[in-house]
Amino acid sequence: MTRNLGGTELKRLHRDWRRKNDRKMALMLDGVQNPFNLGSILRTAAAYSVDHLWLVGSPSPTDAKVQKTALGSQKFVTTTACETSTEALAAAHAAGYQIVGVELAEGAVPLHETDLSGNICIVMGHEDRGLSKDLLAGADALAYIPQLGKIGSLNVGTAAAIAMYETRRAGWTAED
Repeated sequence: MTRNLGGTELKRLHRDWRRKNDRKMALMLDGVQNPFNLGSILRTAAAYSVDHLWLVGSPSPTDAKVQKTALGSQKFVTTTACETSTEALAAAHAAGYQIVGVELAEGAVPLHETDLSGNICIVMGHEDRGLSKDLLAGADALAYIPQLGKIGSLNVGTAAAIAMYETRRAGWTAED
């Protein structure tokens, strides 16, 4: 009979997956405005062990609405607020990250076909406008999430979760 894992078993499972990870992953949010989206992204970032989060034009992680959705997970992710996307790009490059913008844009390739080896900084844009021109131009690669249904885009929190998972999955399968 199948059963849910207990606390100790969950800790062992997560520890085993953490040991399979030797790559750094960061995240950059370019103008994400909705505090609930930011809270959701922070919670997922903590779950996937994001090393750093650069925020450009987004609410503060200490905002009450962000905290409501993040459920305390923001304490596990180092964040830096930047005045401009150019400043955030420079900081991520200086920290040794390859910048992968996730956007429905010319020249973007499916996320699962994108080179996600090495240290990756995933960039997500504004809920309606997407990535700024500076980030579209400054990204090392542009990727999109293939969709099969009649809806043409995803919520930024959902898209960020998919991109974080795919980045980690690419690292795990590369080790096998």
